[in-house]
Amino acid sequence: MSKDLSGFERQLCDIQGRLFERSLIKEVDSADFMEKFMKSKTSEFYDLPYDRLQWAGEEYILEDLLEETSIIPAGEKFSKDELYWAGYVYRYWHLLTGESSREIYAQANARRMKECYLGFHTMDVVMAIEDLKNIHLQKSGQ
Repeated sequence: MSKDLSGFERQLCDIQGRLFERSLIKEVDSADFMEKFMKSKTSEFYDLPYDRLQWAGEEYILEDLLEETSIIPAGEKFSKDELYWAGYVYRYWHLLTGESSREIYAQANARRMKECYLGFHTMDVVMAIEDLKNIHLQKSGQ
């Protein structure tokens, strides 16, 4: 699995990483935020090859998501670094494989991303994605 992402695609990864970080400002449960985003209509639009949402910025995307769904207030907060990394990796994964955000989340949910952060955040992103996919396959017995 290998693909060089364009500058535009890397910007999309960065925007999603910053979006996940911004969830801390709204003081919502991090795992619930991640799940609701990855399964949302908002992320479906963000998954399209091109949508206006991709240039709207993380503040607008967060507001769009909060209008679409209710996220558990308070609760557990992941660190800023964990959130940025998860958001970045999820978007990179989509751009690399073409899998939808919903499909990706089914393979690597918020808990898995938090558990893997310490060992994976210094890896090449493609290698981290491959390892996350392998963990999913092992856990699901495939």
